[in-house]
Amino acid sequence: MTDAADTSPLFPGGTSVTHLTVYDWPGPDGLVGGSAHVHLACTEGYVVLGGAGRVQTLSLDGFAETPLTPMTVVWFSPGVVHRLVNDGGLQILAVMQNGGLPEAGDSVLTFPPPYLSGPQAYQQAASLGDGGPEAAAASAQRRQLLAVQGFLLLRQEVNQRGAAALEEFYAAAAALVRERVRAWDPIWRQGPLAAALRTGEQLEALAAGQFEHLRQGRLSVLSPPDGRSLGMCGRLAAYPSRARGPA
Repeated sequence: MTDAADTSPLFPGGTSVTHLTVYDWPGPDGLVGGSAHVHLACTEGYVVLGGAGRVQTLSLDGFAETPLTPMTVVWFSPGVVHRLVNDGGLQILAVMQNGGLPEAGDSVLTFPPPYLSGPQAYQQAASLGDGGPEAAAASAQRRQLLAVQGFLLLRQEVNQRGAAALEEFYAAAAALVRERVRAWDPIWRQGPLAAALRTGEQLEALAAGQFEHLRQGRLSVLSPPDGRSLGMCGRLAAYPSRARGPA
């Protein structure tokens, strides 16, 4: 049984929410935006808050480009390679399945193949270093250029060779995270799985004419995040997936 009186309530469904200001850095093709990457176990959703842009995607269905304007909502499941293009002031509320897993490493940037050959080569390319804010921003911009370069190469390969090219990228991405996956299991169990199981318990209780869980209802509040970090797609203001206690 899950603990209905948990003093650290989960955000609904164990998801996470992040305010994203998309980078205004040009890529190697001249388009402004973020670093292309893929999630391996999480569906991601965008709620467009302001500005305009596009999300470019690569999947077994091929390449697509979807316009993003205020009030647009899009989402994509694991395996969809995505790149945000900022056509002006693009701001997004990113809603991520399995809150905590993206922060634990559930994503792989689309670097060119030599950088995907092993964890050491990949981490050297992906790292923001340990310098100050200016050095970190320079590293993030370098990382963005490299990821978009790889995305453009992958797109070309998919056009020429079809699904086989994407399968090769998937294999490399899965190999990069394989040693870390077991560490993700507790995050999933204590967050999204616990939320789903709690719903099951509540349905069983209601079917039996019981409603004890309704007495445990409380309001929870997440305060605005302090500061921003440099993410793959832009500057992030991430909310915690749990409230600090009942409000």
